[in-house]
Amino acid sequence: MSELPHVRPARPAEPAPAVATPAPAAPARLSTLDILSYLCALFAVVTLAIWGFTAWDAPWNIVFGIAAPLATLLVWGLFASPRSVIRVHPFVRGLVELLVYLSATIAWWSAGQAWIGLGFAVVAVIVGVLSGRRRLS
Repeated sequence: MSELPHVRPARPAEPAPAVATPAPAAPARLSTLDILSYLCALFAVVTLAIWGFTAWDAPWNIVFGIAAPLATLLVWGLFASPRSVIRVHPFVRGLVELLVYLSATIAWWSAGQAWIGLGFAVVAVIVGVLSGRRRLS
């Protein structure tokens, strides 16, 4: 045993100072413009569902009544929603929003309710322009 070196236990190293983790960010507050944009999109989807169920005859009304809002929601979710699957330039996002609003306006016009379509078009374009300008700034 005399051949083994004499080893003294060393003092353990001091633990590294704890890194301060940042506090979780506060959730983003919804503005009036966000709520109006949501209501315009919801109105467009409901409009296309109503159009699909009322504008076609018996077996096709069920197909179009379900397919039209589903296609709208799919396009909206892929390109135009705040948490969209495919990130696109804000100009493309605005174009998709405009096409969704235009389709709802045309649905009202084809149903003989031109004033509802015109009113929705004016509100949707104003909300779309204001929210698009906010996104670009």
